[in-house]
Amino acid sequence: MKNLKSYILVTALLSLTACKKNFLDTEDVTSATEQNFYKTPNDAWKAQVGVYDGLQRVWSGGIAFPVASTIMSDEAFGATGNADGFGYQMMDEFDKLRSPSDQDLFGDSWGLYYKAIYRANMLLSHLDGVNWGGDASSRNIYEAETRFIRAYCYFDMVRLWGNVPLITKPTTDNVPQANADDVYKLITDDLKFAAANLAATSYGSQPASTHGRVTKWAAEALLGRVFLYYTGYYNKPDLVGAVSKAQALAYLEDVITNGGFGLVEKFANLWPAASLNDYVGEDNKETVFAIKYTYTSDWNGNSDGNNWMVLYGIRIQSIYPYGMGWGGATINPKLWNAFAPNDSRRNASIISIKDEKLDFQNIKDQREYTGYTIKKYTPMADEAGRSLAEKMGGASFMISQYQDYVSIRYADVLLMAAELGSANAQKYFDDVRKRALGAAFVQLPVNQANIMNERRLEFAAEGIRYWDLLRQGINVAAAAIAESTTVQNGGVNTTKTILASKVVETKGLVQIPYTQITLSNSVLKQNAGW
Repeated sequence: MKNLKSYILVTALLSLTACKKNFLDTEDVTSATEQNFYKTPNDAWKAQVGVYDGLQRVWSGGIAFPVASTIMSDEAFGATGNADGFGYQMMDEFDKLRSPSDQDLFGDSWGLYYKAIYRANMLLSHLDGVNWGGDASSRNIYEAETRFIRAYCYFDMVRLWGNVPLITKPTTDNVPQANADDVYKLITDDLKFAAANLAATSYGSQPASTHGRVTKWAAEALLGRVFLYYTGYYNKPDLVGAVSKAQALAYLEDVITNGGFGLVEKFANLWPAASLNDYVGEDNKETVFAIKYTYTSDWNGNSDGNNWMVLYGIRIQSIYPYGMGWGGATINPKLWNAFAPNDSRRNASIISIKDEKLDFQNIKDQREYTGYTIKKYTPMADEAGRSLAEKMGGASFMISQYQDYVSIRYADVLLMAAELGSANAQKYFDDVRKRALGAAFVQLPVNQANIMNERRLEFAAEGIRYWDLLRQGINVAAAAIAESTTVQNGGVNTTKTILASKVVETKGLVQIPYTQITLSNSVLKQNAGW
């Protein structure tokens, strides 16, 4: 049973809409409306359920952020079925001519992010109307958690699309795109407020029933990530003048010193498919923040599941312990080869069809087959080939995957602190590597190049590598991503080419949905290269 089950239920708030008053309006006393709802702490709690639900749903349609991040990096190819459209190749190769009709590839994603932000803004705009009974601290906690979720969404969006409309209050206005600095200012202010107003409760003291909620440590860790990306991608000395390098490091050091987190002893035990009977479970001591999922989705709009993970599954075939999926994001062999053979992270992160002696029979239905696919986030099946999600009671393996997405791991906090120049940088760096290499560990100097390589191995296929490349400079990212290699399309050797010039032309950004541009009457402007 998931903790914080209430955060993944669809609530009556989904039907709440803003309305304009006139002199004929009267208060509706039989149903929840904006007029009569935000009155009590219990109302605020229900509204916050809706905010968490909004975050959970942002990847329930369109192209999920972890999927896009992995495919656009040098970790994986678009792949999917050999007869499918070429939208994933368009994204993978940064080339709109690969699938010119896919003008709304990210359309659902755009809409779902703004729905989540709308819910957050609705609650934030009504907090002062709630009768808190003098309990100002509770009010601030609600605000802090909600502002974190808003910041989390905007950070995804500003990285994907570059310039996005900045909406901080419920509105029906046709809002133009904001300067990226203005978006980052909101993100920074929201996260600083969350860090300052959430309790410093260590992981070991946190009640299990609250796992999945935003914490002080999640806000501080995300501030470190935002600082590193913003200062790198935009070549700035600090985070919009609001967080210096020293302050960003102090946030991370606070997580390390006081958060109560630690590294799980064996890397493979972090991932269900890599450990089977030894999986340490969700909400373990390495999880700083995760987006929660469960198997109770249905076909009637209840979306609680990890809908995007099925894309990573082996193409239309269950091979114990791996469940079937759509064959997307086939791993680039150069990632497999980047690991030392004795690095425990290689086999824990990647499924090798050959090395695991898997009888894959659908190669003729597979595009961009490489022999490798993602293990960290893959559907699972029992020995009879039955989906574990369905076996638990889920409606379908397609919508009932239940593995949480661990957005921030403690290992990331250690490596970010090392990168920012902690006095303990060598220890933090060594701790991560010792777990991975065991008896084969040999100390390397802690420097930028070694840290970036370690991040590549530690966070393979977790949706982090692409942004690590971009924050080193667009030319560095383009050089790493570009290549001409051979893959198998339907079992036939085919040349796969990704041009560095395309990555540079787009600045690493994705296509703004053309439907949104049309609906805005061209107030929104398309990104370069798209």
